[in-house]
Amino acid sequence: MTAPGPPAQQPPAAPQPAVLVGSDLDRTLIYSAAALALGMPDADAPRLLCVEVYRGKPLSYLTETAAALLADLAARTVFVPCTTRTREQYHRISLPVPVPEYAICANGGHLLVRGETDHDWHRGVRRTLAADCAPLPEIRDRMRSTAGSDWLLNARTAEDLFCYLVLDRDRFPAEWATELAAWAEPRGWRVSLQGRKLYAVPRPLTKSAALAEVARRSGAGEILTAGDSLLDADLLLAADHGWRPGHGELAAVGWSAPHVTALPGQGVSCGEEVLRAMLRHAAGSSAPAAAPPPPHASAAPHRPDPDAEPASTGCRAAGGH
Repeated sequence: MTAPGPPAQQPPAAPQPAVLVGSDLDRTLIYSAAALALGMPDADAPRLLCVEVYRGKPLSYLTETAAALLADLAARTVFVPCTTRTREQYHRISLPVPVPEYAICANGGHLLVRGETDHDWHRGVRRTLAADCAPLPEIRDRMRSTAGSDWLLNARTAEDLFCYLVLDRDRFPAEWATELAAWAEPRGWRVSLQGRKLYAVPRPLTKSAALAEVARRSGAGEILTAGDSLLDADLLLAADHGWRPGHGELAAVGWSAPHVTALPGQGVSCGEEVLRAMLRHAAGSSAPAAAPPPPHASAAPHRPDPDAEPASTGCRAAGGH
């Protein structure tokens, strides 16, 4: 009688798709001094990490706890910054994570791959805008010619894709934005008021379209997103689950969707809430963890428990780039 042979080896399990995280930056993860909303006593304010310097001065921050949460989230998922900022403005930011494999700038007009522009993606965006929208100069000229000199501080064009005005919000008449939105809508453009800036953006120019391309390339499974403005609504709707802060345009109009969680927090502390919720969701996913950051990458020194309550420190804000 012959001895039985070794048991047949089982084929290795197929790798499961990674979780894709697409998050807005300004007023969702990072905050200017004016947007911090530090309502607690000074002695109880959280320590802050400066992640953007402009003209030699600190400009944007997140809490040190949020920095650690973000480092952990980026190690577990495919983390994609999604911003309306231009590429130049985006590159000023120094997040406490390795350079993301993908980043979305100019509200979807530019897709960056390891920090470099994907020119094929951008050419496709240009073709779509030329076919579906009124030209940028028409919109820009309308905004500049009708804006009030008592509240207009500056008028700018971003990447030759969209335009925005810098406003004195105390003097700015809200009805002007409503009238501009009604005029721009049939021309294929939408209007969004974010802090001191009023944006006019072509309707097909979306963060969600660029994130869908990232999902295709990365083979991602579940998609998680976060954002605070009307320009983030399509990003939130494209997700399996999304989160919005308790401040910003979306909160102001009571925007909601069945799969989007409206967080109660406001200001920089809500950045922690967003990251904690995403990390908790990603940690419970069956998707594998992403590769750890390389040794040379800057990262926070520890990974806090996503289920723990944020601790308040008795330290002054500490900036570091």
